Amino acid sequence: MNPLLARLQPYPFERLKQLFAGVTPDAAFPPISLGIGEPKHPTPQFIKDALTEGLGALAMYPATAGTPALRAAFTGWLQRRYGLALDPATQVLPVNGSREALFALAQTVVDASARPGPVVVSPNPFYQIYEGAALLGGAEVHYAPSLAERNFAVDWDSVPEEVWARTQLVFVCSPGNPTGAVMPLDEWRKLFALSDRHGFVIAADECYSEIYFRDEPPLGGLEAADKLGRHDFRNLIALTSLSKRSNVPGLRSGFVAGDAAIIKRFLLYRTYHGSAMSGSVAAASIAAWNDEAHVVENRALYRAKFAAVTPMLEAVLDVRLPDASFYLWAGIPAAWNGDDEAFARALYAQYNVTVLPGSYLARDSQGRNPGRGRIRMALVADTAECVEAAGRIVQFIQRDLSS
Repeated sequence: MNPLLARLQPYPFERLKQLFAGVTPDAAFPPISLGIGEPKHPTPQFIKDALTEGLGALAMYPATAGTPALRAAFTGWLQRRYGLALDPATQVLPVNGSREALFALAQTVVDASARPGPVVVSPNPFYQIYEGAALLGGAEVHYAPSLAERNFAVDWDSVPEEVWARTQLVFVCSPGNPTGAVMPLDEWRKLFALSDRHGFVIAADECYSEIYFRDEPPLGGLEAADKLGRHDFRNLIALTSLSKRSNVPGLRSGFVAGDAAIIKRFLLYRTYHGSAMSGSVAAASIAAWNDEAHVVENRALYRAKFAAVTPMLEAVLDVRLPDASFYLWAGIPAAWNGDDEAFARALYAQYNVTVLPGSYLARDSQGRNPGRGRIRMALVADTAECVEAAGRIVQFIQRDLSS
């Protein structure tokens, strides 16, 4: 058995299940879950139609690199969204969702034989696949904290020079999970300079890029590189998916784009990995990437939802409207002494609302867990259900403070 498997920690939702074990929530309240970031808006009918119309492709083995039409859909969207001109033959590849690609990219990039041992730098808190991909690739993980006082920007300056010297891969999540923070151009400039100095690859996870609340869309990693004159996107791979953008988490469809040299090696890995995208999924994906109207409608639903819920919760929690994504990253009241687990368990028991303890999304590092004392709420259900959940949270906190 692979001994590296022993280094993996339980996924946050397994820990949440254990936290709630033995708890019987108040039956007067129907269950509402804000715990899992799974889109709940309806899948557009035209995407379903394209999927079924493409079922004839099931009779053929799909190409790992995808079809020219699929790759052209990717580069067409990048042109429309970011004003970028990428080569569909060499700078993009289809993937089976960003999670699969994040893991596979780490296995492609990390050289476990390097001495001293390789390092992967991850934001903290983070999407747990970053950690698992690094550990199973034979690397050590260094956690760079996101700072609340800087709108949850990652503190790249906290990473010691000797760690940068061993770093082979850096995960960036912008817009962030769970914080919703978007990395500005100056931060990209800093990270690119570090990459040039030390030679590491940057993996930019951008699966929340199309859910935002202000007029200006979030800056992407490839867009930042282009603005800074890095037109070859050296040592940069951006990853995106249709799950959140188009409400198709079960489709498992996305793409990676960037440095052609890395894409070439990644394609070689994927050829052996056996992760080609089904032709029917490709047909649905082409339809989705080529349509923007449904994305605008989806974003409007989230904007209305956050506009209704955020003011309610601001009155009782340390929370504000994020830059983007569909999460609220909230600090719990001081009376709970930072015990986000106890807060989540009591809220579930008394009001049947599930939230995720922030400490489950982070690791103890540099003497603290930057997720401690916070909760993540995924506003993925319809507006009425999210408003109902927010109302229960307000009641829960107000009752607790008055007792």
